[in-house]
Amino acid sequence: MPIRYKKNQALFEGVATVDDAEGLQQWLKHKPHATVHLTACSHLHSANLQVLMAAGNRIAAWPDDTDLHCWLETLLSDKK
Repeated sequence: MPIRYKKNQALFEGVATVDDAEGLQQWLKHKPHATVHLTACSHLHSANLQVLMAAGNRIAAWPDDTDLHCWLETLLSDKK
């Protein structure tokens, strides 16, 4: 499973595909204060990126992969 859901955490592992986006969207809709952990994520399909951008949940851990980390942090960081 590329995304494991715990009580208040979504943990990404490996490749998150387009098939994961709908489940992620539904879960985040019901968990507005949940955090997202991307540490073990190696690829994020743009559908999942759009879900994360729309939901606005806090990213608690960025990917270990440097390029993916930079790309996602630029797009998902809190811009307050």
